[in-house]
Amino acid sequence: MKQKKMVLALLLALILLLGVAYLLYMKFGASMAPSQLSTRENQASDSAGSGADTDAEEAEPIPAPDFTVYDADGNQVHLSDYLGKPVVVNFWASWCGPCQLEMPDFQETYLELGEEVQFLMINMTGGRETLENAQAFIAEQGYTFPVFFDQDADAARTYGAYSLPTTYFIDAEGNAVAQATGAIDRETLQTGIDMIYSPEAQG
Repeated sequence: MKQKKMVLALLLALILLLGVAYLLYMKFGASMAPSQLSTRENQASDSAGSGADTDAEEAEPIPAPDFTVYDADGNQVHLSDYLGKPVVVNFWASWCGPCQLEMPDFQETYLELGEEVQFLMINMTGGRETLENAQAFIAEQGYTFPVFFDQDADAARTYGAYSLPTTYFIDAEGNAVAQATGAIDRETLQTGIDMIYSPEAQG
């Protein structure tokens, strides 16, 4: 009997420990993570470290591939519609905890820079994510950034965005400048935006 009680007490302690660890991760995980931004410079420097010649690579920008998603009314929207404006593309789903963690920062940044920088918050619609669930989540949270729905998985396939959340930073010329996989904090989001948008250049 004593042995059973001891096993039960250990099991309860383990469950409690896992619960606390999960809560701490949800609260602090994104902000304590190292910088997740990957850029051409990062990749070039990695290649240079391996002895590869990267001069030609560094000089050539990478055009961001076009894709088709849908707005809330079912109208087609293309990335190329926003050529001439810097774009932040974020892939998310309402069931994704890390996506939920970073969204308040995207909302605040959108309210500040939404006139100068185009935000494309692309919901991975399909499978366990429905259009209704996604729209209900956005309405419930009161988010006002532009939300689009990847109902044909065209954007996800084009960008290989199968890990959520994933964010891309695309300059006004339509070149992919940086990307981040996983939840990012406000500072990392701003760093990515600084790579594609300069108020001085716009002025």
